[in-house]
This record gives sequence, structure tokens and C-alpha cells, in this order.
Amino acid sequence: MSDLRAYVDGGGGSGLTAARETTSDAVIALLDSAGLRGRGGAGFPTARKWRSVVANRSASEPATVVVNAAEGEPGSFKDRWILRHNPYAVLEGALIAAHAVGADQVIVAMKRTFTVEAERVDTAIGELEAAGWTAGVEVSIFEGPSEYLFGEETALLESIDGRYPFPRIAPPYRRGVDEIVDTADDVTSQSPSAAHVELAGSGGESTAPPALVSNTETFAHVAAILAHGAEWFRAVGTSGSPGTIVCTVSGDSVRHGVGEFAMGTPLREVIETIGGGAQPGRRLVAAMSGVANRPILASDWDTPLTYEAMTGVGSGLGAGGFLVFDDTTDFVAVAAGVSRFLAVESCGQCARCKQDGLALSDLLAGVAGSTVTAAPELDDLLTTVVNGARCNLATQQQVVVGGLLELFDDQLRGHLDGHAPPSAPMPVAAIVEIRDGRAVLAERQRDKQPDWTHDAEYSGKWPADRLGEHRSPEEEL
Repeated sequence: MSDLRAYVDGGGGSGLTAARETTSDAVIALLDSAGLRGRGGAGFPTARKWRSVVANRSASEPATVVVNAAEGEPGSFKDRWILRHNPYAVLEGALIAAHAVGADQVIVAMKRTFTVEAERVDTAIGELEAAGWTAGVEVSIFEGPSEYLFGEETALLESIDGRYPFPRIAPPYRRGVDEIVDTADDVTSQSPSAAHVELAGSGGESTAPPALVSNTETFAHVAAILAHGAEWFRAVGTSGSPGTIVCTVSGDSVRHGVGEFAMGTPLREVIETIGGGAQPGRRLVAAMSGVANRPILASDWDTPLTYEAMTGVGSGLGAGGFLVFDDTTDFVAVAAGVSRFLAVESCGQCARCKQDGLALSDLLAGVAGSTVTAAPELDDLLTTVVNGARCNLATQQQVVVGGLLELFDDQLRGHLDGHAPPSAPMPVAAIVEIRDGRAVLAERQRDKQPDWTHDAEYSGKWPADRLGEHRSPEEEL
């Protein structure tokens, strides 16, 4: 959409009008009838999330709506694509959410490196304000760090609160953006992570307001559902996974790109439509949904893109960003690259996640490089890395890395036996642009250290310890 006028000419704004003419309960009931599920990765029912925020509302402070536009999942570019092409739908959906959960502010949270998207959204916010759409709701942009964990919804709230992107234990409906300090000393301003704050309570009993955090694409669907109704949304997709999903394909395919598909479309069709198949003389053999779910062999690519079907083949839909691999791939090198990415991006609040993640990464780099001929501790590391984990990052080590090594155990044995040629860990990083049909990856990921610096030497400290010593997030990240 070129501007707000073009958006309105195409029917934009009617969803917000419809929402404001009815009650919060009616809006949430409509989303429930539509069966919308969050498009950020987990596929959590949207209506259930919104009801949780309402149930934990504050007795005195309004809630906050946060658009999670901090896209950083390797292989995904769909949120940035949506913000570039139609920020109005996202903002309209967020304003509908503000009406439904009683919020007085909408925050669009994205990485400060998203300059194109920030400019596009900022312009759109100005147009909406001039047109009177915001109606007592403050709409703003928050630009945060480039860390992968900034996309985790509680870590995102930590960043908005002025701290580092370290995941919380309490979910957003219990701990939102605005804190209520429960001690005489304002320790939160001196702490690198959340502490000493009151939790929101059910039934409006607390003064601490909750937050509604949802993915960029999810809010765009909300606007369309309010405009056209639940039956319209369910006209495509399946009963359990209705509507459409925006997917990204990159990797060893002929081309890379983004496209929208009806839920239930076979994965093979998505990969072929966007990616154009394999390079000449090669054969595509596997795909990964970012670095969040178990890889899917090409023999299972007829699986429909639904949350239930993808779970049924032992994987997951995730954010719909698919990295595809051909028959020239060294999957031990892929496993080493995924493990390295996750180990570096771990914040270190959970000792096993960081400690065992780094050990796993180093071990796999040695195996891929054919300098390690025995790895008896591999299974133990994949088991213990998740101990005490407060977010899903450690589980991703277990699920993705473990899945790669299990599916391609012949390549693992080949490296350990010395029969496979040495390989360097595959570069794993977020997509920063799709240019001329090829994904451009974040180059700075290559030299990022486990302490989140780009220094020549690793300090040996973990982010949760190092960043707690001094400096503000603005100076450090």
C-alpha cells in the first residue's frame, strides 16, 4: 500500500470501525470463531491470549499492546516484508487489540537496524494520527538491539523497560511494560534483568498492568477478520488452522522469496512456488523451519502447512520461514552452525543453556572439521542443555541439532570415522534483505562472540554477567 488513502480505498479501516462499535468480549469472540492462531511460531490461539490479558488487567493502569516486529529467526523475512508493503493493516490490528484489552498505547518493537521498516511504520503512524484513527491511543516505535533473544516476547518487554533482552520467567499477561516496584528501593534501574516487581493479578486485583504481545502478521490478520468476519477467514485453510500464512523460502533453492499461501497448502508446493526447485543437477533433500523445529525430509514435504500436521511429522510450522538443503549438504556442518548460532545468542541466565550449548557447538565444529574422532558426550550435552531453561532457546539446541544428527547419522559416522571430508560450520544468521532473488544474511553474525561483543577475542564472560557489571543497553548493544 502506497499510503493510507490507498489502504482505505481497498477497504482498510473498516475492521477498526467495526471493533469500536462493539464490545471487547464481542471482538475476542469473533477472533475465537475465526480460529486465528499466532503467526510468530507457536501457533497459540489468539483469542485465548487476548482473554488472558483481559483477565489479568490492572485495577488502575491500562494495558499495553506490543507488536513483535523484532524478526530474527534465520530463514524468515515475512514480517519485514509485511511492514514494508502494508504497515496499515498491522497498525489497524494493533489498534483493534488496544480497544479489546483496554490499552492506551501501542508499541511497534523492531530492531534498530530495521531502518526501512521503521521509516515506513513511522510515516504510517503519522497518517493514522492525522486521520484520527489513534483516538486516545499513543502509537510509537521502539527500536531495540540486534540480538536473537530480542524477539522472545518477555525479553522484548525487558528491552522496552530499558534493560537487556534477557527472557523473564513471568509471561506478558503477568508482567507487562509498565512496572510497579514493590520495594522502597528502585533496584530495577540498577539490574540487568527484571526483579522486585509486582505481578499482574487475575480479576483486576493488581496495580501492575499486563501487556499483549503478538506477531506482526497476526495483527494484520486481526484487521481483516474484523472487516470481513470469521466465516470469510475460514473460507481458506483447514478447520484447525484456518486462514493464510506468509512464508519465506531460502537456502539451496533456485531463488529466495516471500509468498502468502492458504493454510493446508503442502510444504512442497510452497517450496517450489517460491523457491523454484533445486539448482540444476541437484536434488532438494530437507528443510528446516528456521532453527526452531526438527528438520523435515523431502519425503515428508507433502505434509500440509498446518500446526497439527507439521507437529504430526515430528516438526513444526514455526514462523513459516523455510531453509532448504540439497544433496550436496554436509548436515553435520549445518548442525554445527545451528548450535553455534544458538550458543552465541544464549544470554547466560541459565547456566546449562550457555555452558552446554558452547560445549556442544565446539564439539560439533570439531566433528565437522574431522578433528574429533569420538564424541561420547554428544548425547549427554543434548540432554542436559535444557536443564533449568526459562525460554525455548535451549530446547532448540536439543530439537534441531538432535534432529539433524539423527536424520543424517550416516554423515555423523562418516566424520567420526574419518571418511568424510572436513567442513566448516554452516553460517547461520538472520536475513537482512532479499535482493535479486537471493537472501542476504547478517554478516556481523560471523564474528559475534558468546559475550555478545564483536571483539577479536572472547572475554569468557556470559552476557547476563558481563552486561550486569556496567553500561546501559543503549551504550552496549
